[in-house]
Amino acid sequence: MTNDDAAVPEDDLVDGHTMEELGAYLDRGRIPRDPSIENSPACRLALSGMQRLRELSWDAMQHRAEDDPGRDSAWISGLLDTIRTEVRSGRDVPVEHPDPRLRLTMTEAAVRGLVRRAGDTMGGVVMGRCTLDGDVAEPGTPIRVEVTASIAYGLAADVTADRLRTRIAEVLGRHTEIVIDRIDVVFDDVHVP
Repeated sequence: MTNDDAAVPEDDLVDGHTMEELGAYLDRGRIPRDPSIENSPACRLALSGMQRLRELSWDAMQHRAEDDPGRDSAWISGLLDTIRTEVRSGRDVPVEHPDPRLRLTMTEAAVRGLVRRAGDTMGGVVMGRCTLDGDVAEPGTPIRVEVTASIAYGLAADVTADRLRTRIAEVLGRHTEIVIDRIDVVFDDVHVP
């Protein structure tokens, strides 16, 4: 058996597609359209994460790579690992509806996607990992949200963390009924804006 014939580990599969397949599909501009990818929320979430990774300043990464080539590849690998982890749907988060006969939920992955988008669109940060600590399936249970992110060089960490906490609280308040106990922000990297 050659290396190419080896079975793909389950952790590297997103609804039957490898991260490499999804990357190649993204490289082709999602053409021709692949319904097995486009109809999968997990695949679309992975593609969205990969696209965000590509939208980062490649110039800044090139400068960093020239200074320390190993650091950049480790950073990119870490982001890809985060994307792999976060495309799994996770627990169901209940959404209240006026009709008691209806049971609506959104996936934990969708909630993490909301948090990620809130940070990535803020400016000055590149979101890393997002975890929801607590019983998200039980309405009213206080949840601790923890995020990691890279902060742009020159920004004040305390002010940026406060802005990020506010944006996360607003988006979760608008789209979910999660009761937030606290939001922890950890800046684990610095990038050149």
